[in-house]
Order: sequence, then C-alpha cells, then structure tokens
Amino acid sequence: MASIQMKNIVKKYGDGFPAVNDVSIDIADGEFVILVGPSGCGKSTLLRMIVGLEDITSGDMVIGEKRVNDLAPRDRNLAMVFQNYALYPHLSVYENIAFPLRLAGAKDEEVDAKVREASKTLELDEHLERKPANLSGGQRQRVAMGRAIVRDADAFLFDEPLSNLDAKLRGQMRSEIARLQKKLGITTVYVTHDQTEAMTLGDRVAVLKRGLLQQLASPRELYGNPCNLFVAGFIGSPPMNFLPAEVDGTTVTLPFGSVQISAEKAERVAGKGLLIAGIRPEAFEDASVVDSGREGSTFRATVEVVEWLGNEAYAYIPFEAPPEVQQQLQQLERDLDGESLRTQLVVGLDGSSRIAEGDEAEIWVDTSKMHLFDPSTGENLTIDHDHAGEVPVRALEPTPG
Repeated sequence: MASIQMKNIVKKYGDGFPAVNDVSIDIADGEFVILVGPSGCGKSTLLRMIVGLEDITSGDMVIGEKRVNDLAPRDRNLAMVFQNYALYPHLSVYENIAFPLRLAGAKDEEVDAKVREASKTLELDEHLERKPANLSGGQRQRVAMGRAIVRDADAFLFDEPLSNLDAKLRGQMRSEIARLQKKLGITTVYVTHDQTEAMTLGDRVAVLKRGLLQQLASPRELYGNPCNLFVAGFIGSPPMNFLPAEVDGTTVTLPFGSVQISAEKAERVAGKGLLIAGIRPEAFEDASVVDSGREGSTFRATVEVVEWLGNEAYAYIPFEAPPEVQQQLQQLERDLDGESLRTQLVVGLDGSSRIAEGDEAEIWVDTSKMHLFDPSTGENLTIDHDHAGEVPVRALEPTPG
C-alpha cells in the first residue's frame, strides 16, 4: 500500500486545452478518495494519469514517495477496475481472478490460495467454475474486483465501476466496495459522476469542474460548507435552492418575505448588494409542525405542487429572479451538465404536514443553514473555512460565460 501525491498536475491535448489544470491532491496511505464532477470535468483523465494510461503534461505524480511520471502502467503496481468489467469471456471466474498471478509467473499453490481468499472475501465461491456470460452484472463486477485484490497492489483505482448496474444493485455494490476497502485498508481512488456514490463511499471527495479542483473535503464538509455555487448545486439531492437575496442589517429579503440571520453572517455580506441565498430543502418545514422553541424564521407563500412520499413531502413554490441571478443560475445549469435549476423553491416537509396544493402556507426556515453567494463569482461569502476542507484559490475566480 502507498500514499499518492498529485503535485500541480496538468494534462493538455493537441489543441492546448487543459483537460486537467493544475490539480494538487495528497491521498494518505489507506485513504478512500472520490473524484467527482459532471462529464468532461477531467476526473477519468486524472485517474488514467495516476495509473499511467495518459501522459502527464506537467507536474509530478508520486506514489509511495516515488515519482512515477515516466513509469509504464505495469511498473506502478496499481490495480484498476473498469466500468465495463474487462473480463475474459472464455475463462472461468477462477481463471479470470487468477490471470494477473499467472501473468506474473506465480506458483500454482500461491495462485490457488490467493484466488480462494479473494473469492471468499467477495462471496464468489459457488461461482468459481462459471463463465462471465452466466453471471449477473454485480457478480461480474465482483470478479473484476477479485482480480484487483489478488495483485497485492499499492492502490485500487475504480473508474465508474457501478454505472452499468441498475439502481438497486448499485446500492448493494456501494456497500460491498466500502466494506471491502475498510477490510483491506488499501489506498483507493474512485471516479464517479454520481454524487450519491461520492457522499456514501469516500473519506474525502474531490469536486472537479472543467479540469479545476473546486474543493477537497469530507462528504459532511462538502454538504454543509460548499465553497461556491457549483459545489453547492452539484452536491445534494434534491439540489440546494438558490434565491435572490438582499441583506439589510440581520434581515434578509427573499422573494417570499424577510427572514433573520446571525450578526456574524450579516457582517460578512454587509454592503454586497444583491446576493444569491442557498438553502437546502430540509432546512424548511411546515411551521405548524415545528416545536415553538426552535430558532428560525417564518414566511408565507402559495404552494404550487406537493409531492407526498409517506415519511416526507416536498412542496414547490415558484418565484421570480432578477436578470443577474437568472444569468448565474443558467450558467450553473450548463456547468452541472444540464440539470434543471428552475426558479422555484423546493421545501422539505414532514410526512404529517397537511399543506396541500394551492394553500398559502406558513413555512419555517432554519436560517443558520443559509449560505450567501456572490452572484458575479459564485463564491460562498458565509463559508466556515474551519469546516470546509481544502479550497484552492482558483476555485473562487469569476466564472467565465
């Protein structure tokens, strides 16, 4: 096992476009780090540079204290698990798992011991004589993982390994990968575009956008303290609400009325003019079911649609946004791969709430969970840097377009 250090990594193709632009990430020995972002953000390119399938334009890739920029993939002692499994259809499960050991000239006794140990770990014992074509998607992915395990590699690299599986199987495989990584204690880098995988699997998550590292933090830090509009919009489902906001003292004026924020937050945004308030759906509630002692503010708004899910519900409240805010939200929508960001407030409600479509409802909001963003740069002006992980300065530069 080994640590992985990426120092100012750049990857430029023939047209000079930087697919990966000055990315620096230190991954500790045994750590599970996720690379996440929309299509084209550079996450798979970065993974392929770690394993040696892509040349590095500039910067240093250091694995276990050794610079590996010029080493061939076979000399880096890394095990990669691909999206498409990459199994040999004519070989049994046993021989697929054993393949890298046979290639290395291992003795039959060693091959058998390692294959059976990996098979037991992955619960594949009853399938060892079967061919890949006779296995389910989840079983094939476990075989691919078994082939990685027997190599005694310094690190595991996963390239969107679950994207070919259905939703239920993805959930099962997520827990299996997490359990396996903890059991083996091996350094793991995992690429995904699925923010649910990122939030449930990783010790830390690196969010990438257009080749730039935006924020590197634990899932809890990313969710609670996004550094900018992009991270805030990418992490979380349903996504964070973004509303035009103006601050006067500790009063924040939103499209539905005014709410109060702390003096400390108000001081950070004093004199900034029009802002974008970011509030997650679960920070709201039907005022009639909130304990009277809980701090927060209330406002009244007409509910357009209610989705009742049993234990919870979501209310949708449309609003108008000024051009500056609309422009930033449209840009954010493009950055997020076209995920729709309509100008509507999504309010999380307890399942016991009786709010219905067409009601003018009284909504409670926990304003301590409100973030305030600069519309021109997207920067989170109220971020708690002590609980936000690492935020490269370049992630806070103005957004082009």
